[in-house]
Amino acid sequence: MIGSTIVHLDTVDSTNNYAARELLTKSLNEGTVFVATCQKSGRGQRQSAWESASGLNLTFSIVLYPRNIEIKNQFMISKSISLGVLDFLSDYISGLSVKWPNDIYAGDKKMAGILIETTISAGKFSRAIVGIGLNINQEIFLSDAPNPVSLKNMTGQTYDLPIMLEHLCSKLDNRYIQLINGYSVVINRDYERLLYRCGQWAGYVADGVFFEGCITGVDSEGQLVMETRPAGKKSFQFKEVQFL
Repeated sequence: MIGSTIVHLDTVDSTNNYAARELLTKSLNEGTVFVATCQKSGRGQRQSAWESASGLNLTFSIVLYPRNIEIKNQFMISKSISLGVLDFLSDYISGLSVKWPNDIYAGDKKMAGILIETTISAGKFSRAIVGIGLNINQEIFLSDAPNPVSLKNMTGQTYDLPIMLEHLCSKLDNRYIQLINGYSVVINRDYERLLYRCGQWAGYVADGVFFEGCITGVDSEGQLVMETRPAGKKSFQFKEVQFL
């Protein structure tokens, strides 16, 4: 399903924006991928910009229709997409994890970002646009992002982007099929097994206050669950806690 239709774009503001504009006037097959050679205004979480040198990385968006997923289970979409990216990268490198909610890390460095924008109609998801930025061949990063890394940085090899996209779409499709077929136990297990810093004590900030926390998992609503010192167990919504 994912990647059965691939639309190649030269230069766009963001592939998520482009996909949204296309959906205003067209009926698109589920799994349609819009991939850009150059993305001038790529977006990440928290309205952050996504740096990607032209022609060196994978910057693309996928159109999905997850209508059988209940709204309360929205975070399962994020989990399945994150796992698809991790499945893909694990064929090339080790030491991978997903930093809650859906940044893909190699060690302590960020290799990929995911932005999922959903639309709800009549109490159900009518569509989801899944934007993925994955650092493949870029070696030098000029933005003030603290910890970017690429696959080439990790392996020293240069990769064929069309082949990599095809491979990645296959991995994403496998996880999306798990999602729509109700394999939530598998998705939850794999996501928590690969969760960045899970089971490790580290420093965090919430409401401007530093504390020590140990991630224990993610609840059914997608909140990050921690054991904290000295307050005990706490849950955090997106943007409520900062990793140090």
